[in-house]
Amino acid sequence: MLDFSKNSTYGNLKNKGKKEIQLQESYAICRFCGKHVAYTECSDEETAPENARCEILKGWLLVRQWKGMGLIDDYDFCSFDCLHKWVVSQLPKIPEEYLRAFDEDKDKGK
Repeated sequence: MLDFSKNSTYGNLKNKGKKEIQLQESYAICRFCGKHVAYTECSDEETAPENARCEILKGWLLVRQWKGMGLIDDYDFCSFDCLHKWVVSQLPKIPEEYLRAFDEDKDKGK
């Protein structure tokens, strides 16, 4: 059985000169709710590990925000609900005092 724990080595190193492949465990953390999952990157050339990124992150949303020349922020979300809540939280808020001023204007007109 292969060990896919953090920074484990894939395969048997003593196996007749086979090339050593280092598997790095990475994490995806939902930007809104904080849910996190561990996954291992995989390649087309090797058999996918048990916790392959393509399987573990199925259903997740990965958002990339371009902020300028060479400036990119990446965000992970575990669901559309978390993405929606995060987007709403990023929108500018209208100050309550400003909104109350409209109510006061209506009262003055009566």
